[in-house]
Amino acid sequence: MAVKSKAAQDFVPIKEIRDGVVILKDGTIRMLLMASSVNLALKSADEQQAVLMQFQSFLNSLEFSTQIFIQSRRLDIRPYIILLEERLKEEVNELLKIQIREYMGFVQTIAQSTNIMSKLFIIVVPYAPPKSVTSSSPSSSGFTGLFGKKGPVNTKPSQSAIEAFEEARTQLEQRAGVISHGLARTGVRIVPLGTEELTELYYRLFNPGESEKNANIG
Repeated sequence: MAVKSKAAQDFVPIKEIRDGVVILKDGTIRMLLMASSVNLALKSADEQQAVLMQFQSFLNSLEFSTQIFIQSRRLDIRPYIILLEERLKEEVNELLKIQIREYMGFVQTIAQSTNIMSKLFIIVVPYAPPKSVTSSSPSSSGFTGLFGKKGPVNTKPSQSAIEAFEEARTQLEQRAGVISHGLARTGVRIVPLGTEELTELYYRLFNPGESEKNANIG
């Protein structure tokens, strides 16, 4: 008996992304917060201890679970090189042109010989609403486009579904506020990801080879 293979989307737990909120197939929702970093190495011993104590206090104050996700990406220097090339075309001073060319060569050599990585810090804020907020309508965020397939035609959600979603999002925003205020004491800044940023993030996660493919093309 032949076993029917499942589509790639069947293995993705996300149903849709709506108004900056990730809705999972099990009815729970998530909000993702991008966090800045703190360089402890540049701080004194007392400052380092203070930051660690504040972070410990923040963790102990949480009344809900959360997840800290760190993604390392190879830094793409192509936009910076293009910027330098444009600057080179506009420069009229021959000495400065030579210096720009040498600097471009230096940057490209360093990037080729060393894996320069950029880190993305994400805090995942979960919430399980008493009623599923996924019954309103098919995805309107274009999330199904992550796998190159066109999503279903949108239908207008019911008023009760809209109210349930708004109530659940309010709970998420309150939790995000708690995290933002708690981490602010450690010097960490928080920015919620919108629908477009979330779609791009998940696209990169589920299509890890695309960035490398584009780099080879460039």
